[in-house]
Amino acid sequence: MATISIPWYAPPRLAHAVKQARRYPLVPLFILTFFLVVPALLAPQVAPHDPLKGSLSKRLKAPVWQQGGSIEYPLGTDKLGRDILSRMIYGARVSLAVSVVAIFVGGAIGTGLGLISGYFGRRIDGLIMRLVDISLSLPTILLALVLVAAVGPSFWTVITVLVVLLWARYARLVRGETLSIKERDFIARARVAGASHTRIMLRYLLPNVVNSLIVLATLQVGYVILLESALSFLGAGLPRPTPAWGLMIADGRELIVTAWWVSMFPGLAIMLTVLALNLLGDWLRDHFDPKLRHV
Repeated sequence: MATISIPWYAPPRLAHAVKQARRYPLVPLFILTFFLVVPALLAPQVAPHDPLKGSLSKRLKAPVWQQGGSIEYPLGTDKLGRDILSRMIYGARVSLAVSVVAIFVGGAIGTGLGLISGYFGRRIDGLIMRLVDISLSLPTILLALVLVAAVGPSFWTVITVLVVLLWARYARLVRGETLSIKERDFIARARVAGASHTRIMLRYLLPNVVNSLIVLATLQVGYVILLESALSFLGAGLPRPTPAWGLMIADGRELIVTAWWVSMFPGLAIMLTVLALNLLGDWLRDHFDPKLRHV
């Protein structure tokens, strides 16, 4: 019986290819540009149909390459006859908006508290770090369900949940960086020169933690998109009929056998976006850290 032999040098070559791919972020940038940013910014111009309007006579049409498919609906339609492609394009806008707002607000709060905690230390540091511990211990789904029960599902409900979860990560990162940076000579010289605490934090400490913040923010975009989709899937996120990727997956979970495309394509969009953002975050981390640049 003939046997198939695998060259012994295949694993090293594969490892080398992966290492090279991480050094050049062209693939993740291409995916993010053409599958997230461009659709989000130009959704009204590039979407072929209204994402909220459907026709029951055209419900559950298959993708164009399957029998019964039509070029009018390249990725098929859902159970209400709405175009899957158009809803995915508008869903990119929703995901990008949620990510930008949540990360900006949560990052600003966490960065400010992290600078204060690391710079002043002592009781202030202890108080802020206990708040961080409480925030990190909160159950995400339970918090979302409580807010939904209290005020109802909405864009700002999702933002509130995400900010509560995100700020602590920024505060812990910035606090650790600040504890190291504040002991350096240029901070001591700034104190001797009479610089105020606010000036030291904004002029000397903040610029030295920006690189780490950029890397964390990039990685958090994928986390936020995944979390927002999960909350929407469970009914604790954005309300219907918002064209959100998580809601689209939830709408097709009962049709996964007969109309797999309703859930499959939004799921692929989430997977590709999160994967591209993680690869881009790895590249930024390697680029900004001088110890990793030549590894």
